[in-house]
Amino acid sequence: MRLPRSLQGRLLVLVLGSVVGAWLVTAALTWIDVRHELDELLDSHLAQAAALLVVQQARDLDDDHAVDTPTLHRYAPKVAFQVFHEGSLALRSSNAPSTPMLDFEGRVVDGFRTVEIGRTTWRVFAARGRERDVQVFVGEQVESRDAILWAVLRSALGPMLLALPLLTLAAWWAVRRGVAPLRVMERTLAQRRPSALRPIALIDAPSEMTPMIEALNGLFARIAELLESERRFTADAAHELRTPIAGIRAQAQVALGATVDSERAHALQATLQGCDRAARLVDQLLTLARLESGAEPSLLAVDLAALVRQVVAEVAPLALNKQQAIEVDAANPCVVPGDATLLAVMVRNLVDNAIRYSPSEAVVKIAVSARRGAVRLQVDDSGAGMSPPDLARIGERFFRVVGSGQEGSGLGWSIARRIAAVHRAEIHAARSESLGGLRVEVSFPVAAAV
Repeated sequence: MRLPRSLQGRLLVLVLGSVVGAWLVTAALTWIDVRHELDELLDSHLAQAAALLVVQQARDLDDDHAVDTPTLHRYAPKVAFQVFHEGSLALRSSNAPSTPMLDFEGRVVDGFRTVEIGRTTWRVFAARGRERDVQVFVGEQVESRDAILWAVLRSALGPMLLALPLLTLAAWWAVRRGVAPLRVMERTLAQRRPSALRPIALIDAPSEMTPMIEALNGLFARIAELLESERRFTADAAHELRTPIAGIRAQAQVALGATVDSERAHALQATLQGCDRAARLVDQLLTLARLESGAEPSLLAVDLAALVRQVVAEVAPLALNKQQAIEVDAANPCVVPGDATLLAVMVRNLVDNAIRYSPSEAVVKIAVSARRGAVRLQVDDSGAGMSPPDLARIGERFFRVVGSGQEGSGLGWSIARRIAAVHRAEIHAARSESLGGLRVEVSFPVAAAV
């Protein structure tokens, strides 16, 4: 059976189906019980009637002539009896056949039988008389028993059957009243503007709806937070892109107005550097947008040590230009489940920050190690480090340390922290005890190590 699509229809079908099913089971059990009790009662009546015929024989059974008793009641044709003496019919009711109701063939039979006589089914009780050559039969039509049974069932189950329409109406009203809060919530949501993300508040809402309302309010809160984050992201991105674009425009104007080749070449070189900075900012913005979209990357086995060696080789020219020394301790394989592209972005941002914000001839150390199943990435530099207030703000979008003298977007740490969260890793920054600058440590949990 296919249930209706509406909740109200489903509840109504289930409630009424359960009620009707219970009613049918009750009717069946009542039928069985009443039928049994009725058979017991009427069988006892047959036995009593036979006993009366045996004890109260009104005439001499030695008479060879059979006697028919008169019919004294309109239900008398439903009951018949016969008395046989020495195999011959001596007494019978007017509706009893002349042949024995039970074939006893000269022997005495006792007890109850259900037999077909003509086209009528009879319930017959057989008993012996005072003398062994006397046989008594008392029978009753089964049809009369069925009529009594149906009369009893009509009186017992008829009112219940007539009450079903009223019960259906009451169940419909109760179900409709019970799901009324759902209709109220439906109207409340339908009347809302798309931008309305305030929590839903339903007065006297049933407790069964509370988890759903709380889940919806939680969803609205998350959507509001996401929209607000996207608005801030858009505003910050527009602000940050305005600076390199304005610089590119200014350098282009200088190149157009330059009369000396060296001045024009310097302006064009500055224009290219501005384009590189803008491209890097766009790449970081796209990476951050990808991370904050909520899409979970596919995590595969990645050798973090090999990945670090590859990234350091790519950014090494930047360190060589500043005459910095890079030390890499990542000889042993350290495998973690992760996205190789995202992990490479995180390592590149951390190492690039260490190189950029460290002075010339500084030292940058990168180490990857595995201890008790946990993998750890550590980046130390001998730069100026960061003050406690700046350490507290590290990771905020577009945050840059004032007076560092370095250009950047302020998104590197935000991206690194988000990538670490995607990989269920923890990232911390503190003062480096060995080099005196900044230490960044990324710890992958034991369960994440492969």
